[in-house]
Amino acid sequence: MLDFDTIAKKCNLFDETDVEAVINNIASLDEQYSKEDLVEIYNYILTVCKNPDILMNTIRFADRFRFKSTLNVLIDLLLMRTEADNVSLQEKYVNVRSMCAKAIANYRDTEAVTPLLYCLNNKDEHYRVRLACADALGKIGDKYAVAPLIEVVKDESEKSVYLRESAASALGLIGDLRAIDPLVSILETKQGLMNKFTFLKERVIEALAKLRLDDNDRVFHALKSSLDDESTQVRINAIEALMESTHPEAAGAIKTCLSDNDEEVRKNALIALYNIIGRDILDEVISLPSYEKSLKEEAQALIEEYEND
Repeated sequence: MLDFDTIAKKCNLFDETDVEAVINNIASLDEQYSKEDLVEIYNYILTVCKNPDILMNTIRFADRFRFKSTLNVLIDLLLMRTEADNVSLQEKYVNVRSMCAKAIANYRDTEAVTPLLYCLNNKDEHYRVRLACADALGKIGDKYAVAPLIEVVKDESEKSVYLRESAASALGLIGDLRAIDPLVSILETKQGLMNKFTFLKERVIEALAKLRLDDNDRVFHALKSSLDDESTQVRINAIEALMESTHPEAAGAIKTCLSDNDEEVRKNALIALYNIIGRDILDEVISLPSYEKSLKEEAQALIEEYEND
């Protein structure tokens, strides 16, 4: 039977004068206890300790083992909103709860979905905690989370565009077809502030690529339109998504990017077409005078790397 009071004293757990020493003492417990005992000790510390720095490190220690008993403790800690007297300390508590969500995701346990959704859906919650919960829901992959994540993606009044990005990425990981319409709608929006949210569009395109909707014309046309986006990265992401598609017009859409005004876009388009068409596109780029010199050099490099073995 573990004597937690003795262990706490040995670690100076409640001594706030030297937190680094406390963390080192907890780390040294590895040399004295079995894995099963360490899990019980970490659970005890996560339950009674109030110092965010100690909590953060204990979460890291416990994450090595991922016992179900620790999952329950992490969920309790995630749901505990601690008010602090100063902003710095409050931020540390936010970090603790965000780390809890990340650690919870590693369990891939559907029992965690409801508490994660509770935090995600609470608009009074700190955006970083909500963002970590969205990421965790994507990693767990339970389809119960799809509808709430869609609501986050669709919510143009949401203050944090980063949260909408994370929700879009989570939908891509889950792979539920209900996400198609709201994701495509974001790409189809051409007015107002939405058109400036390039990172959101990048995540949306990545999510659509994971859904692999090869026979969906609406998705194809949304991705094709994204090839004209102001953002270089959005165009590159659209090229990569179309490369993974088996839509009959995918190669033709990508080929228009061989004359893009950005060199990286042109190179990505060439690589995508090489993956789809093969050697013929490289020979065409090298032989026709209409293509940029840098693109011809890229085509030659691809031949030397992949074709001349």
